[in-house]
Amino acid sequence: MVNGPVNGVKHVIKASKRTLEIEYAIRDVTLPARELEKKGHKILKLNIGDPCAYDFDTPEPIKAAVKKAMEHGKNGYTPSEGIPELLDAIVEKERRDGVEIKQSDIVVTTGVTESLLLLFAATFEEGDEILVPGPAYPPYVTYIKLNGAKPVPYRTIEEENWAPDIDDLKKKITPKTKAIAVITPNNPTGALYKEKVLKEICDIVAEHPQMYLISDEIYDMMVYDDEFVSPGKINKEIPMVIFNGISKGYLAPGWRIGYMAFRDPSGALSEIREGVMRQARARLCASSICQYGYHKALMGAQSHLEALRAKLKERRDFAYKRINEIPGLSTQKPGGAFYIFPKIEVPYKSDKQFVLDILENCHVLLVHGSGFCETYGKGHFRAVFLPPIEMMSEAFDRIENYMRKLKS
Repeated sequence: MVNGPVNGVKHVIKASKRTLEIEYAIRDVTLPARELEKKGHKILKLNIGDPCAYDFDTPEPIKAAVKKAMEHGKNGYTPSEGIPELLDAIVEKERRDGVEIKQSDIVVTTGVTESLLLLFAATFEEGDEILVPGPAYPPYVTYIKLNGAKPVPYRTIEEENWAPDIDDLKKKITPKTKAIAVITPNNPTGALYKEKVLKEICDIVAEHPQMYLISDEIYDMMVYDDEFVSPGKINKEIPMVIFNGISKGYLAPGWRIGYMAFRDPSGALSEIREGVMRQARARLCASSICQYGYHKALMGAQSHLEALRAKLKERRDFAYKRINEIPGLSTQKPGGAFYIFPKIEVPYKSDKQFVLDILENCHVLLVHGSGFCETYGKGHFRAVFLPPIEMMSEAFDRIENYMRKLKS
């Protein structure tokens, strides 16, 4: 029997509701941009956090390590948790950051995104809650909901460089809260959380034995005016899961290699760890050859980092100054990562409509702030300061001309 139209009516097999509700603002905005490009318009893209889309490239020794692995037959499956030499390198990297873990505490994943997927699936039952910074990287909302749990945004204070509001965080803890997530340096605001604030969050976790801390440290090598401090260095007792990977500091986002590390001295996360490992075994492993590249990245020379940070700091300073010169916009200065999160200070239907109008009228692509948090992100937009200053200058000139017309 053919499964086709019945009486001329096409039959549609229903998709799961949970997948149809998935949104990813960062890439969703590229769809109208592509339509403009088809018409011959050049779009200045300030939307995507991919250094390799601009004038950055993966350091040559790291690329050479992947080629060598490929040529020496390292093309098969690896252990599900990762190759031993990479696990050792991650242990050493975390030790340098003041965090003590063992090989058996680590799972190498297909980017930090897969770490999120595995951890959330192992953690949440229907109706559970997790506190996430508002605003936050979209999968912290999407993948939590995908597992039947509720992401609860805690306020970050714009006037204090987007620092977490500790009082608001405390008020939002319920018996259903299973974790608190911290992203520092932050996507989308670029905020670098101070040690005092991180200590307060760790202390809150210590007071609630049903909770653990998630520390997303993927931008730890991209800080400009202060030093990065891991919560795992501040508090050595609470249960914690740390995320990191090759994509940002080593300029290899397309390689899709990340990791999660369990820092769990009391064994509180033993069941969650087992749930993660069962999934990891079922999905086999992360990319074999790219694991060798990450090993080289962690154990080899770090000489590219000083130049990388200097280049990004110059572009950060330019973007911060230039945006604050544009009528109707204002912004805080990012302390890390490569994002800036300006406030739209003129009346507008929505921040998403603002971004779409900027795209249509200026041919500059941004990301609407409500795509990172409907409560604390609305009325803002995210831009990257990865492009060369000449490109950013042209983009901000176009936006300024548009804003001046709005105010006239």
